[in-house]
Formats: sequence, structure tokens, C-alpha cells
Amino acid sequence: MNVDVLCIGHASYDLIFTVAHHPGSDEKIVAESLLECGGGPAANAAITAAKLGLKTAFAGYLGHDIYGLKHLEELREHQVNTDLILLGDSPTPLSTIIVKPNGQRALINYKGDTHALAATALDFSTTKAKVVLFDGHEPHLSQHLLTQLKQTDTLTVLDAGSVHEGTLSLMSQVDYLVCSEKFAVQLAGDVHLALSRLSEVSPNVVITLGEKGLIWQRGDEAGSVPAFSVLAIDTTGAGDAFHGAFAAALALKMAWPEVLRYASAAGSLCCTKLGARLGIPSKLEHQALFDHA
Repeated sequence: MNVDVLCIGHASYDLIFTVAHHPGSDEKIVAESLLECGGGPAANAAITAAKLGLKTAFAGYLGHDIYGLKHLEELREHQVNTDLILLGDSPTPLSTIIVKPNGQRALINYKGDTHALAATALDFSTTKAKVVLFDGHEPHLSQHLLTQLKQTDTLTVLDAGSVHEGTLSLMSQVDYLVCSEKFAVQLAGDVHLALSRLSEVSPNVVITLGEKGLIWQRGDEAGSVPAFSVLAIDTTGAGDAFHGAFAAALALKMAWPEVLRYASAAGSLCCTKLGARLGIPSKLEHQALFDHA
């Protein structure tokens, strides 16, 4: 298998409820709408890069249940290679997402007895990728592959959405550490302090700040990039789209300022539609914002 971007990590199935307000204690409310689609940081990133015109693959776990099979079909519909997906008897992770009128969200995740895959659960020996994106949710598998990739010219990216075993173990081993504001605050209490600390363990660090844009550091160089101006409907998946486009831009060998804008455009556009998967922009939508904003 030869691909531009290989994404390794979490795949779930999302149930997205739109509500007029966040329910209070013991309050019963009626959702205004319900959307169902595949989700998960690495899976969404793989589809983002695929929609931008690159050859992509996803590696991870899905249950051999209705949610897993629906997600598998969805990945294939978007031309994502699924040869490295392990189907098993444990359930497909589920996410219930409550979207409020201001575009903010609340999430409830369920994994049941589904655990991270073993280091050797998948065989990557015949797989070659220009860029590999990890989301930290398959730490054993990711660590095993990172060891193999050190002898190659493959670029590696970590989507560090929050502080947990996977992100902590991988953050010092990748070429590009791309963190959320949540990760930075959890780690250091302040995004600028986090940027300084993280730049000591990774050569390229980006911290995304939602509508405030992003900050970055590469060695002694540092800077910021403002967010694109869009009308936010739902922020679910914006980070996933950002990371998928970031990996795509690296595979396309873009210059550093363009990599950041390319990723930012995808993340911003994802906020303009309901649902992470449904918000991932098409190549034409992305190009229009990237070229003319």
C-alpha cells in the first residue's frame, strides 16, 4: 500500500443531537434534529485528506456491529483505504454529541470493553506513507510503528487533543506536535507556557486556539495565525479536519506558512455545518476559502 497520508487511532460512530439549550438537572428536552455518521479524530482526518484529493488510509479498530459496518462503508465511500482496519467482537465506540445554538457542544463517549490494540495487531510492513498522523488513541500500535519509521523519510504528526497515556507517550517522538488549547492548558496551565515547554521536546509545535487562531514554534522561530472568519454552527470535528489538512499539506510539501493556513481553512469550514464528518469541506470549498480569504 502506497498512500500520501496514513491516519492511526480512534474510529467511533457519532449520534449528534441539536438542542435549543443545554438540559439542566433532571430536565427532559426534545432534540430538534438527529444526525448519524462515523467519527473519531484519526478517521475524520483520513477523510479530510481524502476529500482534499490525497490518497489516504485509516488504521485502527471497529466492532463487527451495525455501527462499525456503517462506518467501514462510509470510509470506503470516501475512497479511504480500509485494509488496516481490524474488525472485532468488542463494540464500536459510540459518541453522543449535544450541539447547542451557539455551536458549542457536549460529548458522551462509550467504549464498553473495547481496549487499545496490541503493538503487533496490524502489519505495516507493506505500507508506505509520506505522512503518518497519530491521534494517541492506539498508543501501543503507534509506538511500534514509530520505531519502524525512524529509519525512513516519513513525516509524523501527533494530534494531541487532550492529555492521556497516548499523547504523553508519543508527543516527544513525532516531527510535528499539533495540540489543542485543552491539551496545552491541561499540561501547563497556560498556552504560551505550554508552547515553550513543548518546543523543548518537539521540533515543530502548533497549538490551535479555536476562533483565536493558532500559535506555533519551530526552534527559535515562533508566530501566530488568525482564524478564518466563518459563521460557526457546530465546532465538532474542527480539530480533526485541521489535523487531516495539516498532514495533507505536509504530504504536498507546502511551505510552513501555507501548511498552517491550509489546515486552518479546513478547520474553520468544518464549523459551518452540523456534525464532524458532514462538516468536512470538499476540495472546491476548501480551495475557495484558502485562495481568496
